[in-house]
Amino acid sequence: MKHLQIDLSGATGSIPSDYFGRLQEIAKQSIDKLHEGKGAGNSFLGWLRLPSSVVEGELEEIETVAATLREQCEIVIVIGIGGSYLGARAVIEAISNSFDCMLAERKHPQIIYAGHNISEDYLLELVEFLKDKAFGLINISKSGTTTEPAIAFRILKKLLEEQAGKAVARNRIVAITDARRGALRNLADYEDYKSFVIPDNVGGRFSVLTPVGLLPIALAGVNIHELMNGARYMEKKSGRTVSLAENLAAQYAIARNYLYASGHKIEILANFHPKLHYLAEWWKQLYGESEGKENKGIFPAAVDLTTDLHSMGQWIQEGERSIFETVISVSAPNKRIAIPKDKDDFDGLNYLAGKRVDAVNKMAQLGTKLAHIDGGVPVIEISIPELTPYYVGELIYFFQKACGISGYMLGVNPFDQPGVEAYKKNMFALLNKPGFEAESEAIKARLQ
Repeated sequence: MKHLQIDLSGATGSIPSDYFGRLQEIAKQSIDKLHEGKGAGNSFLGWLRLPSSVVEGELEEIETVAATLREQCEIVIVIGIGGSYLGARAVIEAISNSFDCMLAERKHPQIIYAGHNISEDYLLELVEFLKDKAFGLINISKSGTTTEPAIAFRILKKLLEEQAGKAVARNRIVAITDARRGALRNLADYEDYKSFVIPDNVGGRFSVLTPVGLLPIALAGVNIHELMNGARYMEKKSGRTVSLAENLAAQYAIARNYLYASGHKIEILANFHPKLHYLAEWWKQLYGESEGKENKGIFPAAVDLTTDLHSMGQWIQEGERSIFETVISVSAPNKRIAIPKDKDDFDGLNYLAGKRVDAVNKMAQLGTKLAHIDGGVPVIEISIPELTPYYVGELIYFFQKACGISGYMLGVNPFDQPGVEAYKKNMFALLNKPGFEAESEAIKARLQ
């Protein structure tokens, strides 16, 4: 069976051997910190052995709840922000039909997302769309008080209760939250909502393989057993006793830190498959929130290719040489379509007649890689055999493990996010939230 592979030949070919040896030693120390739980943020390492610790009974319970929602709802709203929705959306969109929401016949509810913004237009348009429809809610929040999802849940809960009645609404709401405390836990217990627990030792951006991600993913008809099997394989292949020569997650972490130290401050995650757009959005949060601290950290960006070669391609090719590129390649598509021959050949494409579209895509990918390397952009290539739950599970754990190693190599705590609170404090002060009176006065004086 084929598995995820990494090609560093386009990125680290000129690395001095003595420097490479030092990086390897730092990587080994970082891996030891992770597995011994002796590094900063060690109370948030629950994700590290999560795939191997999840038992089939837990997955079956998630599938049972997903089946219940499937029977009762034509639409389910997943309410969450950041890691509370990005992982689920990444997997769902990678595996599902690109036009799933438009298909007349589906085996699962249409999934819509809310609570990831504070747009009044978005919420009102969603409310109008949901009128007279059988819908349910999956509310994901450890505290239950995060502003964006809390607003969305309050509005949508009210609509659901008005349309279906409180008794029916109660059976169509699932809470994924803290085990013991917090506003959402208290509400779930009071209303007797079905609930799942966000483990205390798993941060939001590492939570996709917990019920946070698994329930929406199962609801979408994705095989979560295979997803976890892929993650288990990568957990084993990136374990503490695996040599650096075979530990692909460690190799990626070493390459990133070498390139960063060499002046490449921006990493562009590129894909040649549009279904990976939200995988890149999830990756951006994972690395941005984990490494962007103490005035350090690679800036994570993303492009969809070949689409963005007609917009960002010029900058990548000839802009400031502060970037490197990581390409996610999917070896084989799940569908087949060939380019037909045309007798008039007005578009000049008959030289491609009979070729599969993916063959053209692969040559575009290779041509782009060579052009970017020639233009001074180091290129890392990560490939998976197909877009299936198993291989997406491998990819998710690969990025998580590499992130933990890379963060420790950089010398930061990869598992906190103190900077996220800065905007919240200002927003609460401007909104005159109780408990922020002093901050309100200070910010009003500043604005005057």
